[in-house]
Amino acid sequence: PGLHPAARLAPAPAVKSPGAVRAAAQQCLALFDLDGTLLEGDTDQLWCAFLIDEGVLERAAFEAANADVSARYAAGEIEPAEFCAFYAATLAGRTAEQWAPLRERFVAASVAPRIGAAARTLVERRHSAGDELVLTTATGRFLAEPIAALLGIRHVIASELEVDAAGAFTGRNQGVLNMRAGKVERIGAWLATRGESIGRLDDAVFYSDSINDLPLLAAVGRAIVVDPDEWLADAAAVPVDERKNVI
Repeated sequence: PGLHPAARLAPAPAVKSPGAVRAAAQQCLALFDLDGTLLEGDTDQLWCAFLIDEGVLERAAFEAANADVSARYAAGEIEPAEFCAFYAATLAGRTAEQWAPLRERFVAASVAPRIGAAARTLVERRHSAGDELVLTTATGRFLAEPIAALLGIRHVIASELEVDAAGAFTGRNQGVLNMRAGKVERIGAWLATRGESIGRLDDAVFYSDSINDLPLLAAVGRAIVVDPDEWLADAAAVPVDERKNVI
């Protein structure tokens, strides 16, 4: 379904002369939030619900907690450490290879149907314009990477998950969590690995729906709100070029 007609909000791609090639440093950096922006719903909440339905997690222990964590995240009321730790814990005790079959089914059944045609069109439009696309999400990398691949987005900045000596997830995160101010820090670190400065954000565009993304919305040269949540829509000073709900 066309759940997020975000393409209407996207600036028209720049017209390039035939054969013109922009160097990487000259490309526009197009950053995308995932949940609520390109995907209708929250990846972590959907994953937890999927595992409950599959009998992997106990409904009595996780269903109400999942709803509570998700609601407080949406309102911008939960700390990044608590949010990320809750969902990292759902992966504890198995390796990525052991989780892979369930992840594949999850992406096919719970994620792909929630990525609308308009979201895909927006991503393709930015790609066709020669922009450098980055998916930046608080979701753990294990879940974020196949979704980015589904969207055709090469670069992924996500919250990182700790693994033990045997390669199994410990149920804990590691490093700077990619949430709120952490998104700005992590994109800065990513740019630094490429020999680029945080100043590259001056010419970047960022698409998001969430109050949790205010720090990165404020840091980029062009902030575009896609179907904002009620808390972002009500923010006193939202640094966006286009502030409107998309129906």
